[in-house]
Amino acid sequence: PIPGTPESMDEARRFYGEILGLEERPRPTVFPGTGIWYAVGDQELHLFSEPSGVAANPSSRRHPCFQVDDVVGLRAHLTGAGVTTRDDDGEIPGRPRFFGVDPWDNTLEFVQFEADHW
Repeated sequence: PIPGTPESMDEARRFYGEILGLEERPRPTVFPGTGIWYAVGDQELHLFSEPSGVAANPSSRRHPCFQVDDVVGLRAHLTGAGVTTRDDDGEIPGRPRFFGVDPWDNTLEFVQFEADHW
């Protein structure tokens, strides 16, 4: 979740739109509150705000995973933009990956599928 302030929405657009390069999609007006939707391939990522800005379970390991073409290049781009990144303890053969953290401490996984494993 992200806080529901105008500044937080601007920061979300900067992080998800400018830094990650996702395309913002129109959000149906039937949904109350504040949020932003993005295209991710043929899927969508829906960001919703929480008044407290805190997830119901902050220790949860749940997170979205994005398939990318160049995991090394993306990590360098994110690090250069000041985004915190980290590795995970468990490697997955044929799937180099890393984790990033958005401005509200939401975990994001980025993975590259290597052709010789699929």
